[in-house]
Amino acid sequence: MNDGPVMQLAGQALYVAAAIAGPILASALGIGLVVALVQTLTQIQEATLSFLPKLAVIALVLLFAGHWMLGELAGFTVQIYREIPSLVRTL
Repeated sequence: MNDGPVMQLAGQALYVAAAIAGPILASALGIGLVVALVQTLTQIQEATLSFLPKLAVIALVLLFAGHWMLGELAGFTVQIYREIPSLVRTL
C-alpha cells in the first residue's frame, strides 16, 4: 500500500484552500488593523464597529476574486476526479 499519492493530493488540497482563503483573510486582517487603529486614536471602543467594514471588504473581495476562486475549486475538483482511478490502482 503506497500512500504517497494520497499525501500529495492532501498537500495540493491544503495549498488550494490556502490560496482561496488567503485574499479574504488578508483583506479582513488589513481592514481590522485599520479599524483598530482608528478606534485607538479616537478612543471609541465599540466592539460592533469593526464588523461592517470587514463585511464590506470581504464582499468586495468576493465580488472581484470570486470567479477566480470558483475556477480554482472547480479545476481542483476535476483534477481529483481524474486521479481517482490511478489512486485506486496504487492502493
